[in-house]
Amino acid sequence: MTAYLNALGVICALGRDKQAVARNLFAGDCSGMRRASGWVPERELPVAAVHGDLAPIPEALADQRSRNNQLLLEAALQIRDDIEQAIQTYGRDRIGVVLGTSTSGIDEASRGLAHYIRDHQFPADYDYRQQELGAPANFLADWLQLSGPTYVISTACTSSARALMSARRLLDLGLCDAVLCGGVDSLCKLTLNGFSALEAVSDERCNPFSANRNGINIGEAAVLFVMSKERGAGPGIALLGAGASSDAHHISAPEPTGRGARQSMQKALDQAHLQAGDISYLNLHGTATQHNDAMESLAVAALFAEGVPCSSTKPMTGHTLGAAGALEAAFCWLSLSADNPDHALPPHIWDGQADPALPTLKWVTASERLASIAPRYLMSNSFAFGGNNVSLIIGDAP
Repeated sequence: MTAYLNALGVICALGRDKQAVARNLFAGDCSGMRRASGWVPERELPVAAVHGDLAPIPEALADQRSRNNQLLLEAALQIRDDIEQAIQTYGRDRIGVVLGTSTSGIDEASRGLAHYIRDHQFPADYDYRQQELGAPANFLADWLQLSGPTYVISTACTSSARALMSARRLLDLGLCDAVLCGGVDSLCKLTLNGFSALEAVSDERCNPFSANRNGINIGEAAVLFVMSKERGAGPGIALLGAGASSDAHHISAPEPTGRGARQSMQKALDQAHLQAGDISYLNLHGTATQHNDAMESLAVAALFAEGVPCSSTKPMTGHTLGAAGALEAAFCWLSLSADNPDHALPPHIWDGQADPALPTLKWVTASERLASIAPRYLMSNSFAFGGNNVSLIIGDAP
């Protein structure tokens, strides 16, 4: 079954709506990546934050107040009309909510625990449900009064890519007629200190696939699609294929040959009934860590023997962790949409110093253009701790 992606709400360091995000994405704008102190002791790090006030959580849902839910609310408000149309068409019990996250409200929980340690009581506005992994989906369903299947998938950095896969499965099984799907993660000290302890965070803007790469930057984002069985009034873009694998090589290091990554990409192609040569663009996971970039380049070079235009967008957005899969699927969606009249592709941002130990890939430059004639097929990769791999194919709907 074709899973139509009829609407998109998105907020990240590139902008606070899809028009701003598209404009800055295709311009290769890295201005949202800013150095900041206070996240990790005695370190000033580049982070990709959303700046400015966020939409307030309604008072009736005050016990669900968190930055994560505020980011999600911002994305949902952008497509409120599309959501209401789906509710009127299908009914509240036929609309599901499937999201990916890795942080949920852990920042609020951390501050609540610090308050408890200091004052021997939690702050008045603390509620343990803020930190539950299911909190974003529960919040969205409560706010919209939806009663369809509602849950969160948390598989580290593939979380929201898997949420799109799961949403499509709900449609295929006839359990829903539409699903609000995507992901959300917010900046928090726990995440930044955790990756810092792993010596995985760069002191400079990340430099994917460069010989000089030395780690990731962290960002935050919320992404929400309206996925349905029926094509809406939108641009006619669909999730055409998805593949997943789990090579279980190591708790944090990827399988070095890229075997699992290649398997997920091939599964996505098979499900979409496509060949590697049909893909017009590949959004790489491209974290700028030594091991991830090495294994991904091996996998891509092996599968796309004739080459494929590709880029990592993380120098512009940071690694948004649980939201990354949906965010980079959104970049494919924007590449195909009317918000990209010049048919540009997201450029690869790096220092141009290729790693001689890695296969040569075909990097997207500012002059690269996507074909204007349908059908066009774009792929997005997401890889996570534990050898968890997902590849999605976003394309013009048949």
